[in-house]
Parts: sequence; C-alpha cells; structure tokens
Amino acid sequence: MESERRHVISVVVENQFGVLARIVGLFSGKGFNINSLTVAETLDPKMSRMTIVTRGDQQVIEQTLKQLNKLIDVVRVSDLTLKNHVDRELVLIKLAATAERRGEIVQIAEIFRSRIVDVAPGTLIIETTGDEGKLEALINMLRPYGIVDVARTGKIAIMRGRSN
Repeated sequence: MESERRHVISVVVENQFGVLARIVGLFSGKGFNINSLTVAETLDPKMSRMTIVTRGDQQVIEQTLKQLNKLIDVVRVSDLTLKNHVDRELVLIKLAATAERRGEIVQIAEIFRSRIVDVAPGTLIIETTGDEGKLEALINMLRPYGIVDVARTGKIAIMRGRSN
C-alpha cells in the first residue's frame, strides 16, 4: 500500500461567487483535511490562483485532481509536488521582548533575513518569508525568548521556468 504524501496543488479558477465553497466542499466530502489554503488574484483580475496543501496517496490525489478539473469555473489544476516549483510562506511572530533580550532577538532575526515590523513596550513582531523548514527553524530558535503569538499564511507555489 502506497503511503500518504503531502501534496501541493495549484488551481487556477475564474473569480466567481461560490467557487471557493465548491472546491472546499469537494475536499470535505471526501473526508480530506486541507492543511493550508491560499487564494489571490492572478495578473488577470478575472482569475485567481489557489494553492492547496493536503495529504493523500497518489491514487486518491489523482482522483481528486480529475474531480477538481470537472468543476465549473476551474481553469487549470496541477499537482506541483514532484514538479520543479518554488514555494513560500509568511509568518508573523510576536515575542515577549525585554530590553535586555531585544539585541539577541534582533540578531536571530537578521540571521534568518527577517524584519522587525513592530516594536512596543514588552513585545516585538518579526516578519519572515521562506520555505516551511526555514520558518520552523526560526520559530524553534525563538521559543526560548517567549513567543506570544504566531500568525502564518498558507503555502503559495508557482512552477519554475516557462510553464504555468
């Protein structure tokens, strides 16, 4: 039996009322969890790109891709998992930051090419983009300093080169 793998699926859709609900409904109807979902307009404001991260074996994912392709308003579906692509996430991390520890936190942020986007008495917020591994490493490095809150986007992904 083939094991489940995490899949990154790109879906280009027409911007129509209810398209997001239909796609999410397809996943929930199959009993699939969506690990992350991002949606934004493409260069053409009549179209949006959804990036969906889910888990499943190859057979189940192939069936899901076929069903996605059958939905009205779906223009193109691609499983980017094994294709040459770039993916990124964004994370905002709020830390308890005493004056004595701010310098150390700023040094860690610089190592990860992060930006300090807010400073307040007792806290600061760091913004970082990168792949999942980079974000997890940063969060783990900052845990001892007192993470107050984390807000994280889902994954966005796009094919490398001339393909879309």
